[in-house]
Amino acid sequence: MTSKIDVSTPPTAYHIECETLIIGAGACGMIAALSAHERGQHVLVIEADAVPSGSTALSAGLIPAAGTAIQRAAGIDDTPDLFAADIQAKAKGENDQSLVEQIATDSAEVIDWLTQTHGLPFSVVDNFDYPGHSRRRMHGLPTRSGAELIDALRARCEALDIDIICERRAFALFHEDGEIVGVSVANPDGAQETIKCVRLILACNGFGGNSELVERYLPQIRDGLWFGHDGNKGEAILWAEKIGAQVSHLGAYQGHGNVAHPHGILITWAVITEGGFQVNRAGKRFWNETQGYSEAARAVLAQPGGEAFAIFDERIAKVARQFEDFKRAEAVGAVKTCETIEGLATRMGLPAQALRETHSGLPIGSTDEFGRAFHAKPLSPAYFGVRVTGALFHTQGGLRTNASGRVIKSDGQTFRTLFAGGGAACGISGSSDYGYLSGNGLLSATVLGRNAGKADKKSL
Repeated sequence: MTSKIDVSTPPTAYHIECETLIIGAGACGMIAALSAHERGQHVLVIEADAVPSGSTALSAGLIPAAGTAIQRAAGIDDTPDLFAADIQAKAKGENDQSLVEQIATDSAEVIDWLTQTHGLPFSVVDNFDYPGHSRRRMHGLPTRSGAELIDALRARCEALDIDIICERRAFALFHEDGEIVGVSVANPDGAQETIKCVRLILACNGFGGNSELVERYLPQIRDGLWFGHDGNKGEAILWAEKIGAQVSHLGAYQGHGNVAHPHGILITWAVITEGGFQVNRAGKRFWNETQGYSEAARAVLAQPGGEAFAIFDERIAKVARQFEDFKRAEAVGAVKTCETIEGLATRMGLPAQALRETHSGLPIGSTDEFGRAFHAKPLSPAYFGVRVTGALFHTQGGLRTNASGRVIKSDGQTFRTLFAGGGAACGISGSSDYGYLSGNGLLSATVLGRNAGKADKKSL
């Protein structure tokens, strides 16, 4: 089911016609579909997989938003201005300021809309802080899993009779008079179908599953575990070169340095932010873990064997158990535990004396040589540990868009008929891994998806 990525002149006749065509049925694509349907558009979503999933299903499904009704009910005072400042601080000011401000402003509207109009039972994570966020603004569904979010969005699309056709991979765009007017897709048996559309929304994610593009743009993470969706082949980037669309920050990505190894299960960063730490094979800490889990990928991969060990305790494990991934890691034996730190070291294959010295030497109430401030309580029995490695989750660079999701042309003008969101669009994570603020991926996916879906029909 593969065909050469191409751009060509339109055919004389099409197999299918629709108003809004969306490539990709992840969170961005299905939110765009719900938004366009609400505006009375005839919507068609095509998805390469047998069932919708995408990178969203592999995530914790958490969406940061500032000023939501849920936050107000929880007594959390937050504003879009504060959120925008946090985003830019993490990215060292490298993002387009107007885009950041609009996404931060629109974030609450998206969560409130999904909750109040579509009945998704979001709640705010209120028992630990994510690095870089000055307020508790991570919103998730009960199991804190992206699979639950995907299932909920798909259920809403089905309830509203929004057409989602699976096992169709788009490979060619039809380009006429400087605009996109349709696509060609391949089905599982290799047959091709053409679809005419009034507008096209690219929600086909990034390029993390394309080894050639990763080697070209992200050589520093090429040896990391690929933890994203294999469908991330970079079609949006390849099309951009052919249609004269701008791309930006192709060196940006979200990594994660806390993936259980070899089990391949995400371990929430709460085990670190709540007072845990990472050590290498020598039982020694090696960096400031509070910088963020994206930067952690490179830090961990630089250690002997490309691995590290996350150390925490029962108090922290109770916080982590709100995540289905953590409970699954415990169930398969990835999480080790012992009443003594020396016993845990033995179970983890670490030098007991070194781990004991590292643990006893944590400067609780002070700052260590790496610049990390330890404000949490000291770890106490029972002790927990997980062998982890660094991974690439998804790319953050892509097509340049405005806040409505409209793709920007090489000459600075915008396409009238082409939109992008999620991994297909340039996110708000700066130019590298350090700019990723927790939740940035789903933030831009949901906001740009919603905005692209509701774009003014009169301007099409």
